[in-house]
Amino acid sequence: DDDPEAFVSVQSIVVDPADRLWVLDTGSPMFQPTRPGGPKLVRVDLDTDTVAQVITFPTDVALPSTYLNDVRFDLRRADAGIAYITDSSDSGPNGIIVVDLASGASWRRLHEHPSTKAEPLATFRPVVEGRPFLERPSDGDPKPVSMGADGIAISADGSRLYYCPLASRRWYSVATDALADPRVSADEVAATVVDEGDKGGGSDGLETDDAGRLYLTSYEHNAVLRRRTDNEYETVVHDPRLLWPDTMSVAADGHLYVTANQLHRQATYQRGEDLRRKPYVLFRTRIDAGPVLLR
Repeated sequence: DDDPEAFVSVQSIVVDPADRLWVLDTGSPMFQPTRPGGPKLVRVDLDTDTVAQVITFPTDVALPSTYLNDVRFDLRRADAGIAYITDSSDSGPNGIIVVDLASGASWRRLHEHPSTKAEPLATFRPVVEGRPFLERPSDGDPKPVSMGADGIAISADGSRLYYCPLASRRWYSVATDALADPRVSADEVAATVVDEGDKGGGSDGLETDDAGRLYLTSYEHNAVLRRRTDNEYETVVHDPRLLWPDTMSVAADGHLYVTANQLHRQATYQRGEDLRRKPYVLFRTRIDAGPVLLR
């Protein structure tokens, strides 16, 4: 087992609506199989800079193949709030993990549901920086990227959770009432899934603002898009420096922050050669809206 009191391989860091820092640990360095105690959600008290809570996951929730990717919070639910986490595994089941922050109990939702799965190369052939985006080992044939449910965002009213497989141009939403109630059956949860359509490009990160708009990174176009409340899409920012835009965060200062992590330049996709260039960059752009704070 891994040490539940130590970080193993951190993927995501998110500040919740109560201004508490949560660290999402995949427990999966270099995408290796997880071990009990490795995958965890850790709360840090920013007033004292100390760890205030550690939530680990049972083996039927964080599977050996699980890759915890991103997290969103609704602190109005249950006794102390609910967290939603995507399992973006490229080698096993995908889905959404739901966590009761008071008890630490967790459960899987949309386990292997088609909406959480990567699309096959026959229907999704991504192009990044002018090249087909494929896994390209130093020896052997290229193969399609197979990462599933990745980007995640919660609607301004908290009623819907939006998510998208990394290897897809489609995105989906599901009712949070169904996700958050462990008594609701898998079929009943699946019945609330809505196909939100083709968003015009592959996305890694999703985000929302308090004006009810949804933000989508577009790694094929070095851009961030926005779906307005009238369901029309517009480009928020497009820049060649946005090399694989990933994590987004809307801040109280009226800006959208977005990282560019150059994922497609990693050795995995470049025949063993790491083509990433430092420094890595965090960008921001003014959006004249604030964050969704469900508290």
